[in-house]
Amino acid sequence: MIKKSKAGAGKPVFVRKRPASAGPTAGVEAATAKITPARLAAFEILKLVGEGKGHSDELLHSPRVDALSPEDRNLTMALVMGVLRWQIALDARVRGLLQRPEQRLAELVAIALRMGAFQLLHFGRIPAHAALSESVELCRAAGEPHAAGMVNAVLRKVAGSPKAGVKLHESTAAFAERLGHPRWMVERWVAEYGREAALKICEADQKEPAVGGMFSENGGDLPHMDDGSRLVAELAAAAMPGAKRVWDCCAAPGGKTLILARRLAVAEIVASDVSLKRLAQTEARLRRYAYAERVGFAAADAADAKAIEGSFDLILCDVPCSGTGTLAGNPEIRHRLKVEDLARQAERQAAILEGALKRLAPGGRLVYSTCSLEPEECEQVVEAVGKKAGLRRVSVAGLLGELGEQGILLGGVELGSAVRDGALRTLPGVQGCDGFFAVVLERD
Repeated sequence: MIKKSKAGAGKPVFVRKRPASAGPTAGVEAATAKITPARLAAFEILKLVGEGKGHSDELLHSPRVDALSPEDRNLTMALVMGVLRWQIALDARVRGLLQRPEQRLAELVAIALRMGAFQLLHFGRIPAHAALSESVELCRAAGEPHAAGMVNAVLRKVAGSPKAGVKLHESTAAFAERLGHPRWMVERWVAEYGREAALKICEADQKEPAVGGMFSENGGDLPHMDDGSRLVAELAAAAMPGAKRVWDCCAAPGGKTLILARRLAVAEIVASDVSLKRLAQTEARLRRYAYAERVGFAAADAADAKAIEGSFDLILCDVPCSGTGTLAGNPEIRHRLKVEDLARQAERQAAILEGALKRLAPGGRLVYSTCSLEPEECEQVVEAVGKKAGLRRVSVAGLLGELGEQGILLGGVELGSAVRDGALRTLPGVQGCDGFFAVVLERD
């Protein structure tokens, strides 16, 4: 029997409700007993993600997963992230092997098929019989025994068929599907960045996020964060090294705030966020760092200029966004995001930027940034709001040069290709980090 559970609660999907002798439930419990804890946990997480009841990262750090052995924990993470990254390609592969390709499968059956197909196609170290048999048992345990035969037959075809190759001349739609991305999203990237860059973005999104290789100093008392995210914070600190008052107006989860606190040794820093929960988590994180003792915290909506008092020499406005530059670490975004969501995001981003600018002191600088690859959330927001406010744009090229001269960037790191119209634009697979946009605006 399936029991719905709250995201992150750590409760199993499959629970015992009656003795093993009591009818259909006995079959569910028998099937569950044949499934390894890692696959059972992965199935539960994929179900919750699909229902919009949790984020993969949060669910992978839930009590249920923490209770697994290290080996099972690693397998659960690999299965969840792998299936989410490759879901579009896996569904296409499975669809071609169904007797009726147009039929819509029950979601729990689809998850069992995705898990099995992913292991067969991408996990060479897992025996085919284990991937196949446990996917069938997952189907039975999920209360879909009628589909067990179909799951078995389809996965046997997957195991016996050659892996799909790359065509010499591949359309955008073809490589989007092959690399597990929505066609509409990839077509936009081709139009904005070119085919070669779009292909590199898609390929990078299918791998574990790159380990930091851009900065000379890592670890120790520095926060763990993606190079792209850190680069935005380093640029912000370099934009106004003598800042006395600094506002990080969308601070959670706090990594960028920590970089600002470390670089700006005399600044009074205010870290705010609209979410009380995320702000509390940010404060708890920052209190572990001695150099963050000058950081104050405020629950505030940055779009409301009255929410924060005073003016600031430097403002970091790292706004909430679609996150399309972070699909390697947040693969479910590609399944949830719709093109019409971008206009709604942009409206909120413009409101935050306008609110933050009202607190920017004369001669002060504001860094607007996103982890989105979409122009509506980046260039177009800055163009609309910045022009109305009469702000001057400061090229990031000089600031990147300063980071190199100061030894913050590793010697040999070349980021000239990441400067676009004076703004920072990193692309996954091109610069070796998540995709970020950042622009520095100055008030006269």
